[in-house]
Amino acid sequence: MNFSIHQYPSDFDLESTIVKNHRDYLNWPLVYFLEEKALKENVLREAYVGETTDVISRLKTHSKTFKKQKLSSVNLIFSELFNKSATLDIESNLIRYIAADGQYSLQNGNLGLSNHKYLNQKEVYWQLFNEIWSELRSLGIARHSLEHIDNSDLFKYSPYKSLSKEQVSGLKTILECLLDENAKVSLIQGGAGTGKSILAIFLFKLLKTELDDFNYSDFDEEDEELFLLVSKVRAKYNTLKMALVIPMTSFRQTIANVFRNIKGLSKSMVIGPSDISKENYDLIIVDEAHRLRQRRNLVGYKTFDDGFKRANLDPKQNDELDLIQVCCDKSILFYDPLQSIKPSDVDSIKFRDLKELSTTRFEKLTTQFRVKGGNKYVDLVHEIFNEANNVSKTKEIGLYDFKLFDNLEQMVNEIHKKEKSLGLSRMIAGFAWEWISNENPEAFDIVIGDIQLKWNSITVDWVNSKNAINEVGCIHTTQGYDLNYTGIIIGPELDYDFNTNRFVIYKDLYKDKNGKNTIKDDNILLEYVINIYKTILLRGIEGTYVYVCNPNLRKYLGQYISKFEVSVSGKETKIKISEEPTKHTVQFYDLKIAAGLFSDEQNIDKIKYLEIPNLVNHDDYFACKVVGDSMNKVIPNGSICLFKKYTGGSRNGLITLVESNEIHDVDFGSTYTIKEYTSKKTIDEDGWKHEEIILKPLSTFAYEPIILRDEGTINFRVIGVFEKVLKVDLVL
Repeated sequence: MNFSIHQYPSDFDLESTIVKNHRDYLNWPLVYFLEEKALKENVLREAYVGETTDVISRLKTHSKTFKKQKLSSVNLIFSELFNKSATLDIESNLIRYIAADGQYSLQNGNLGLSNHKYLNQKEVYWQLFNEIWSELRSLGIARHSLEHIDNSDLFKYSPYKSLSKEQVSGLKTILECLLDENAKVSLIQGGAGTGKSILAIFLFKLLKTELDDFNYSDFDEEDEELFLLVSKVRAKYNTLKMALVIPMTSFRQTIANVFRNIKGLSKSMVIGPSDISKENYDLIIVDEAHRLRQRRNLVGYKTFDDGFKRANLDPKQNDELDLIQVCCDKSILFYDPLQSIKPSDVDSIKFRDLKELSTTRFEKLTTQFRVKGGNKYVDLVHEIFNEANNVSKTKEIGLYDFKLFDNLEQMVNEIHKKEKSLGLSRMIAGFAWEWISNENPEAFDIVIGDIQLKWNSITVDWVNSKNAINEVGCIHTTQGYDLNYTGIIIGPELDYDFNTNRFVIYKDLYKDKNGKNTIKDDNILLEYVINIYKTILLRGIEGTYVYVCNPNLRKYLGQYISKFEVSVSGKETKIKISEEPTKHTVQFYDLKIAAGLFSDEQNIDKIKYLEIPNLVNHDDYFACKVVGDSMNKVIPNGSICLFKKYTGGSRNGLITLVESNEIHDVDFGSTYTIKEYTSKKTIDEDGWKHEEIILKPLSTFAYEPIILRDEGTINFRVIGVFEKVLKVDLVL
């Protein structure tokens, strides 16, 4: 192993023990894990994860903190491969995975987490983290495999996340709203998969974390600004009386279980809309606010009515959006008008009116985080169902696995295969069949040809139930959830008319009585049903499979969704080099040519093109040939590599292509180099600046890092971030 883990009691001899045993690592980057002694059975022990380059000073600081004093065992993780960016990355991953492993309640705050790409790229340090995790399992500190944790709700909905710039902007809007005496509501709009639930949970943890639990030394500029806003909110409100409201029973139970395992949170903080009026709140956060209700088509009215009576509101004249405004000083609403699916949902016009009020602060989330097809896949789904007849038949959705099946049995089999390989793969259908198995467990609900299927046997947290793979969920049991693969059955209630070029709804075949009884206009019902299918089509992270009952609708969708074909084994298709650009090519550069290649005056004759069909946003990428062995642990000599153009954000720990007059790379013979990037920053009265930039080789040979200081950091430009090595048909 290229690392070691050492366990010591946190006592008076700790400092001398570390000095005696690890003198070479006293000022070396390392990661540490502090844990509480074993408590009673089924009681979570507290723990803390950190990283430092001065282990003695950091542990002394912790020993002066009352909460850290109970952490009586110290685990030190050493490695000669560690540098500052690597330890930040290992620390961040340990926080995420230990928090989701369920054995410890972490004292860490959720600001200051590094945001590296190793988790997805599975490069050098991700392999190192895998090895460290295996050793922690052998020591009894970790319990589950990383693969198991990846599919767990504790991991998916953990507040220990690195937020995107867009989410950070939304978070600032919310915190500023809390400080603004004239603001009452933060309205955060975002489509399915834009991270609304993650942001809601992150915010809740952020406001419930003690300020001294944040590792201030790890903050970057954005984190520091957020920390100052949180400090001001804490100073203004001291302790906020808060609740997280989730309208859907199934998803509410799932998030309540997540809260139960997070320090500072409890499942009692997650409530339903009818519970709002039981207490007076400083702040109410509502996730999936589009599912708040009005008194129409409800199964039972008593619980609904009681909530309004406690607040002295008329349940026939008001809805749950009104109830929230009465029962708290401030509210934060995360909503998507396109996910309203039945008449009992609050009318979307109420949200439009709320947005226009002077007391409302508005923010919109647009970036897709769930489905790997990204925003282009989301756009395609909306275009298909918008009846505008302008759907792009060549919409690029990258490697996202979006397929149309002619055979339902084949689709069911493929979902079972995905469940075995990835987990969290589920069948979901439109509400076009009665739920007869609810009364007769031996009966089948969905019968299509020779295929017989049953609806979900439970309604709460069905997605995670043991028999879910053998059943079919609906919108009510899947809205809000992330899945790896979904197999969607579009029922006989929805069709397409090629004469009018419009979708058709057959009301008699739509079986959700509470979703249609008071609807007189079929166009309104059609809108709800289409919203249902749009929503469930955006559940699958890796892919979405579709089977359509009606032939006309299947023919219509077949124009835009590729048909599933059984794969045939054969040689891997290699990428071709061409002389002319097309919509499927990226620019290809030879870095051994003269400097200035990436400037505005670049010589177009020096550029060739690589055809990469399965790529989203070709203009955001380019390719280069990498020569030499300075990065051969990741990039073999002579490889052609794909890079994403650098547009901003943290580069620490990433493999980057950089340009500087201060660089002379012995392999390239130019002012370009490809190395792992690390920087140290300082702050003075003029703001943040680079103190040192380290460009580290990842090689089996003895290459020295390139270090830039002072003036050398000014004349420096990051061109791109390494994505992967390409398999090219012809190497130039």
